[in-house]
Amino acid sequence: MKIGLLGQFGSGNSGNDGSLEAMLVFLRRACPDAALLCICSNPAAIRDRFSLEVSGLRGGGAFTRPFLRWLDAVLLHFPGRLAALVAILRAASGINVMVIPGTGILDDFQETPFGWPFIVFWWCLAARLHGARIAFVSIGAGPIRGTLSRWFLKSAVRMAAYRSYRDDFSLHYVQGLGIDTSSDHRFPDLAFGLREPTRPENDNGPKRVTIGIGGMRYRGWERNHANAETIYRTYVNKIAVLANRLLDTGHDVRLFMGDTSDTKALNDIREILAVATGDRKGRLSGTYTVTLQEVMEEVLKVDIAIVSRYHNLLCTLKIGRPAVSLGYAEKNDELMAEFGRAMFCQHIETFDVEQVLRQVHMTLGDLAAARNTIAQRNATIRAELVRQQDLLLSGILLDRSGKTLPLAQDTLR
Repeated sequence: MKIGLLGQFGSGNSGNDGSLEAMLVFLRRACPDAALLCICSNPAAIRDRFSLEVSGLRGGGAFTRPFLRWLDAVLLHFPGRLAALVAILRAASGINVMVIPGTGILDDFQETPFGWPFIVFWWCLAARLHGARIAFVSIGAGPIRGTLSRWFLKSAVRMAAYRSYRDDFSLHYVQGLGIDTSSDHRFPDLAFGLREPTRPENDNGPKRVTIGIGGMRYRGWERNHANAETIYRTYVNKIAVLANRLLDTGHDVRLFMGDTSDTKALNDIREILAVATGDRKGRLSGTYTVTLQEVMEEVLKVDIAIVSRYHNLLCTLKIGRPAVSLGYAEKNDELMAEFGRAMFCQHIETFDVEQVLRQVHMTLGDLAAARNTIAQRNATIRAELVRQQDLLLSGILLDRSGKTLPLAQDTLR
C-alpha cells in the first residue's frame, strides 16, 4: 500500500510539521509495510528530517529555465499550471490512500486562489482519478473569504471518503458550504498525540512566576493587506508594552515563537523592550523555537503563556499550562472553550493590554484549579485520538486486497 501525505510541510510552520510528525508516528507503527510519500512545500527539508520519499506541491512540473519562466509569466502562468497538472497526475499514480493530516487546510489565510486552494483541489482530483481513497484527518476549516478559493477547497473536500475536524467550528463551517457531514467525525488536533518532552520531577512550574509570550509576525488575514504594516506595528508595540508591564511587576518573561517568519516579530519586540523605560523587577529572556517539541520544552519553563498561533496554544494546553489567547481566527477560541478557558480569549488586532494583565493575574490566583481542569481534558483527548486511529485502520488504511490492517499496539503515547 502507498500512502500520500499532503500539506504545507517544511515551510517553517511548526504546527503543520507537528501534525505531519504525529501522523507519521502512527502510520509507521500501525502500517510498517506501507510506502509513504509526502507532498509538501519544502521536499528537501522534510526528506532530511523524516527520512521520507517526497514530492513538491506541483509534482515536479515547475519550469526551471529562465526563458520558460518568462514565457509562463507572459501567458499568465497558464502553461505552468498545465504542466503542474500533468506532473501531479503522474506523481499521484500508485497512491492508494491520500491523507491530509491536520493543519488549517480549509481556509485561505494569507493565500490566493491559485496558491494552496488550487493545489489541494488538483492533488485530490488526481488521487481520485487513480482510484485512491482520500482522508481529511482532524483538519481545521474556515473562514474561506475568496469565491474561487472556496470552490477549489469545497470541491476537494467533496472527494473525501473520510473527514474529521479538530473543532466544532470547522465541522459547522464545512456543513455551511453545502457538504453532507452526517458521516463525518469530530476528533482533536493530531498534534495532541505528539510525544511530550521529559518533565522535571515535581513539575509545579518555575520557582519564580514566569510568563511566556509567543510572538507572531501577524499582518492581517489577507496576503498583501493594505494596512499590513500598521497592523503588525500595532501588534508588536502592544506586546512590548504588555511584556514591560509584566517585568515591572516582578514577573519573568520568556519570548518564543511557532514559525520561522516570527523571528522578525521576536527581534522587533526585543528591540522595543531594549529602549523601553520602567522599573523592571523581572528578567527577560527568549529563544527561537522552530519545532513543536521546542515550543513544549519552552512552555515547561513558564506558569502561563500568552499566545497567538494556534499550535503554540495547543502546546501550552497539552503541557498542562493555562493560556491567554490573542488569536486571529475562531480555532483559538474553540480550543480554549474545550479546556474551560473561553473567557481568556481576545482578538490579535483588538486586544486590550489591561485586560490581558487582569486575565494573567486571575489565572495566577487559581493556578492549581486551572491545571487540574486542563489535565482532565488532556486525558479525554488521548482516548479520542486512539478511537480515530481505529476508524482509520478499519475503513481507510486498507491493503490492496481491501483487507483491514490490524491495529499496532501502543500507537499513541
